[in-house]
Amino acid sequence: MLAGLLALLAVLTVRSRFDDPDLWWHLKTGQIIWTTHSIPVTDLFSYTTGRHAWIPHEWLAQLVIYAAYQWGGYSGLMLWLCFFTGAVLIAGYGLCALYSGNAKVAFLGAMAIWFFGAIGFSIRPQLIAYLFLIAELALIHLGRRRNPRWFFWLPALFAVWINCHPSFMLGLIVAAVFLFSSLFNFRSGSLAAVPWDARCRGALALALVLSLAALFLNPVGIRQVLYPIDTMLNMPLLLGNVEEYAPLNLGTASGAALLGVLLSSFLLAATRKSELYFDELLVLAAAAWLAVSHLRMLPVFGILAAPILCRQLATFWEVYKAEEDRVWPNALMIGASLLAAWLAFPGRANLEGQVEAQSPVKAVEFIQASHLSGPMLNDHPFGGYLIWAAPQHPVFIDGRTDVFEWTGVLGEFGRWAMLQDDPHALLDKYGIQFCLLTSHSPMVRVLPLMHDWKLVYSDDHAVVFARTAP
Repeated sequence: MLAGLLALLAVLTVRSRFDDPDLWWHLKTGQIIWTTHSIPVTDLFSYTTGRHAWIPHEWLAQLVIYAAYQWGGYSGLMLWLCFFTGAVLIAGYGLCALYSGNAKVAFLGAMAIWFFGAIGFSIRPQLIAYLFLIAELALIHLGRRRNPRWFFWLPALFAVWINCHPSFMLGLIVAAVFLFSSLFNFRSGSLAAVPWDARCRGALALALVLSLAALFLNPVGIRQVLYPIDTMLNMPLLLGNVEEYAPLNLGTASGAALLGVLLSSFLLAATRKSELYFDELLVLAAAAWLAVSHLRMLPVFGILAAPILCRQLATFWEVYKAEEDRVWPNALMIGASLLAAWLAFPGRANLEGQVEAQSPVKAVEFIQASHLSGPMLNDHPFGGYLIWAAPQHPVFIDGRTDVFEWTGVLGEFGRWAMLQDDPHALLDKYGIQFCLLTSHSPMVRVLPLMHDWKLVYSDDHAVVFARTAP
């Protein structure tokens, strides 16, 4: 019954989140893989990078996204989003129940995963990665508590994970933390380190070695394995300017909730209401550091912290007794939840309206109807939609920030967009013939002052400037 409520919550949460700017280039990449039966390893969508080498670190997830579109169009994509959001919440609920042994307390854990994870619920490969992280935690718990054979599902998990999202590196670190903490044996107040038996520790170590080998089952080998490290060490513009990589403001609701979870866990241990294990302390510290450093890591914090807090709270709420279940009231509520989810699912007109509200749909129609040609300069948020809706116009920049930072295009565009360079320089360097900009871009006020540019289209969302004839 509670899982049914979580399925309804998933639909209600994402029903108005159809048009993520990055959806479209993921969708286009999936289409190319689907139709050509090959995985692109160079940039195919922009003219500014010179077909630079590109690491297809999400190709399998992109193929799954396009399969949903191929099956059901926009409705298929929304069903994909609802399914994976619901799967994350329900799997997270199952993980919390597994950790705590209390199905009622576990629901609170699922709600924590929902609260912290909502920022990441969109049609993007990272949603699948959240599910993989939950699966990894479940496998480690089952291998430790029941049978070490569960550990040997980890290599298969990582073989798929590396082809879906770069967060596989986080998964390796989490597993390594558990292996490291298994070596310790101490107790200090309510903080305890419980050593694993040699057989269990050896099985996890072997599974991790096999998982490392499984990472090389990808299209470009070692470059894909090292991609997450390269992102963190060598992409300062990506980490410093993309909103989802911004640090968490502890004064927001999310910041206060994060501090509340940490404080609750530590107070339960400090007052000896519940023990806190050494591996849990390490996981909580790492998860909190990641979330405070980058907003996009809030869902990871929720997934890692919720099972720990649920285990600590397990004795505070009466344990669930299956034999006391009332079948028909439960069935009625499950049916009502699924019916409400079906009724809340947005129709095609609603989805098309969401796309039009967020993407330059009308502006693209104008560009095509006016037969504008030549190199185009587009704002960063519009790049993905242009890749999908106007493939005849190669983009200047889009959400694949990595390849644009590698080639220096991201830095050039940033200085141009923020009026830090002569605006003529970039336009002349690339021979730009028209610009598609967001209505709030600072350049919208500058281009009309330049004698060789004129405004040819505008709406509440986008503007188009064209170069005048010399």
